[in-house]
Amino acid sequence: MIVEERMRTYINSLDRGNTPFLEELEQTALRDRVPVIRREMQSFIKTFLAMNQPGRILEVGTAIGFSTLLMCEYGREDLQIVTIENYDKRIPIARENFRRAGREDQITLLEGDAGELLKTLEGPFDMIFMDAAKGQYIHWLPDIRRLMAKGSVLISDNVLQEGDIIESHYLVERRKRTIYKRMREYLYELKHDPSFVTSILPLGDGVTVSVKQE
Repeated sequence: MIVEERMRTYINSLDRGNTPFLEELEQTALRDRVPVIRREMQSFIKTFLAMNQPGRILEVGTAIGFSTLLMCEYGREDLQIVTIENYDKRIPIARENFRRAGREDQITLLEGDAGELLKTLEGPFDMIFMDAAKGQYIHWLPDIRRLMAKGSVLISDNVLQEGDIIESHYLVERRKRTIYKRMREYLYELKHDPSFVTSILPLGDGVTVSVKQE
């Protein structure tokens, strides 16, 4: 736990929540053990959308479409989202959720491996939201960078690995060491790449906000 549990619970208790459809979708996801962005991350994204008003968003990691629909709901009316999902079982569920929400015209769902699909896309995107296989973030970064223009924002979720990121390599479970190594490389790259200005925030399971400078 990065932020003390009582503090997190208190902050989340102040939240007004989402639309009934999104509330239902979140509860279904939690019941079925489908990962969705945490309450504090939802609040952050809604605030970011209100501040920056992006018109074109790329999302890497659709799952069942919860975060996609959250951005549609709280973004500007003409928002367009391209979202990528590789898990076959979740794709039809996401499509059905988009249909039920009446957001099909705003969303382009691409099926397949993000590493391959990113190479086929054309930018720029005003915002890119990374919330997929954490060990692949560092490998996707060259294409992500290519798809951004000056002023574009990259938001990457779950970057602090429940606090493992600050532990010694030898204290991390063996099965998590590859992700641990790659995520540390990713964070270093974001902070040292002169084309980005990046802040790492202990929000949820950790988030980076990177603004393209050139």
